[in-house]
Amino acid sequence: MRLAPPEQGRVVIENVRPEVDGGRFAVKRIEGDLVRVEADVFADGHDELAARVLYRHQSETEWRESPMRPLGNDRWQAEFRVDRLGEYVYKLEAWVDRFATWRRDLRRREEAGQDLSAELLVGAELVSQAAAAAPPAEAEALRAHAAALEKPGRAAAKIAFDEELAALMAIHAPRAVSVHDAGQRIVVDREKARFSAWYELFPRSTSSIAGRHGTFKTCKDWLPYVQKMGFDVLYFPPIHPIGVTNRKGKNNNPVCEPGEPGSPWAIGGLEGGHDAVHPDLGTLEDFRSLVEAANARGIEVALDLALQCSPDHPWVREHPQWFRHRPDGSVRYAENPPKKYEDIYPLDFETEDWRSLWEEVERVVRFWIDQGVRIFRVDNPHTKPFAFWEWLICRIKADHPDVLFLSEAFTRPRAMYRLAKVGFSQSYTYFAWRNGKQELADYMTELTRTDVEEYFRPNFWPNTPDILHAYLQDGGRPAFVVRLVLAATMCSSYGIYGPAFELCLSEPREPGSEEYLNSEKYEIKHWDLDQAHSLSEIIARVNRIRRENLALQRNDTFRVLEVDNDQLLAFAKASEDGSNRMLIVVNLDPRNTQSGWVRVPEDGFGVVRGRPYELHDLMDGARYTWHGEWNYVELNPNVLPAHVLRLEWPPTAEGQSREGTA
Repeated sequence: MRLAPPEQGRVVIENVRPEVDGGRFAVKRIEGDLVRVEADVFADGHDELAARVLYRHQSETEWRESPMRPLGNDRWQAEFRVDRLGEYVYKLEAWVDRFATWRRDLRRREEAGQDLSAELLVGAELVSQAAAAAPPAEAEALRAHAAALEKPGRAAAKIAFDEELAALMAIHAPRAVSVHDAGQRIVVDREKARFSAWYELFPRSTSSIAGRHGTFKTCKDWLPYVQKMGFDVLYFPPIHPIGVTNRKGKNNNPVCEPGEPGSPWAIGGLEGGHDAVHPDLGTLEDFRSLVEAANARGIEVALDLALQCSPDHPWVREHPQWFRHRPDGSVRYAENPPKKYEDIYPLDFETEDWRSLWEEVERVVRFWIDQGVRIFRVDNPHTKPFAFWEWLICRIKADHPDVLFLSEAFTRPRAMYRLAKVGFSQSYTYFAWRNGKQELADYMTELTRTDVEEYFRPNFWPNTPDILHAYLQDGGRPAFVVRLVLAATMCSSYGIYGPAFELCLSEPREPGSEEYLNSEKYEIKHWDLDQAHSLSEIIARVNRIRRENLALQRNDTFRVLEVDNDQLLAFAKASEDGSNRMLIVVNLDPRNTQSGWVRVPEDGFGVVRGRPYELHDLMDGARYTWHGEWNYVELNPNVLPAHVLRLEWPPTAEGQSREGTA
């Protein structure tokens, strides 16, 4: 065992937060965030300690410093703000503060009336040691203080507690430093990584004429509609040429009828592959024009990155080594038994030619970045190596730190979390399958109250082209409103597959299936957006509420509230500074009115113990005055199945008129 010198190794730094897997992976933050670093810092004996956090942006060479302060019970904390996109690194240092220890003990001796002459000489020696290592001006000041300490009398004792001397010693006193440097990193993303509202749309279904293939130009006509509903990300499934070999027909029929368009995820044909657009959609110039038009409305276009090929993809001809082959030499198509994808060849990321494959994928991503795309929704990333994603995302973000990646991985939790650790900015979740009160509460608690929150940014989707949950199939229009409010208020990022969602499409392909009947994945749709039962106005209201209330733009303040009815879920959120506080109550039963008593702990929600407070329901404009911890709520799903309440103080006269009941 290698022994450390006596002065070194005395201070222990452990249990550092935030830190992911001992520094193996980066912590995630948003530009402008205040990063709080905590650690257990302690040593043998009773000496005073000092500690600091050193941090810098990847582009900087000089460390910046934030002193740590004790919180009690050997826990220390420091804060610093990350003000630039990209990557930060940080480390912790701690040491025995001999001068602070000397001053503390000197004060005790003085208060006890003891002779201080010998101890003042000890202090003078400490100050002289600091002067020996200080720059000339500071050294001269330190030597003067040392000389004053050596003179007998009360003046010397007064010098010992001089704050100017303390400040100089804090900088220049010799120290034997213990360092915690596990390579901790912080990846800083832009705000949209934390707060976003996604709308999924098939471009080929945007024509105003039934039966006609939509184009990028007809997509422009949808932008006002998407903007009016309040979405800031417009996500397109693959926009590339679609193969004809083994093309799927309606309802995933393995036999394709003439004229059927096939699945957009069967990428590639004679017209090109992942860096080409389907000719029926238009040209690359048309696509760039669409991106610009969307940006002008505050909407970003997100593209699907699906790393798979149709049998007609150019890569199949040009790079057969990138695919797995059967013993008879044929390429193996994709399967997830019992599901078969005869129209798709999966890429072999373990091929001996893996390096050229990885580099080609990087080229494709950079190609679309050059077309103006800054957000990628990645299809089934859990079927590709984690090492590949870590490599790709790191290389892309090194040059384009504003680029975001959404992981579409519905798989085992550890695999989903690993993808987030290796760099994905956001992640799909199990939200679609969490419909009960306790499972919703437990899931959000896992995502927001454990170490998962340091690296996993959830994105809640109540439906996708592949997921039509039984809750939506059976619950009617109120079920869609329930899931909308839950997704949009529980989670700071959410999305819907539309117009299927706002038009409340709920018919499965067959009983027990989560596939849509006549799925848009295999056919072109013509949407009537003006149907009376459309949720577009409610969606617009919910998105406006999200934009206007900072509490709903983050997840770390989420708290479940107690309700005496298992069909009612209540939770609270607050802005970082506590100035904006929201309380949401949702009736999870889409068929029946449910009522109960909600407990809002006093002194825990920004209210004053013993005083009434007002809640403003932003869904319907009603105001309520509540008293004490327990208050009554009643929600009819056929009217509005949820309260989205904002704490407003003091109560108004209007609020007094509906006292105590929500």
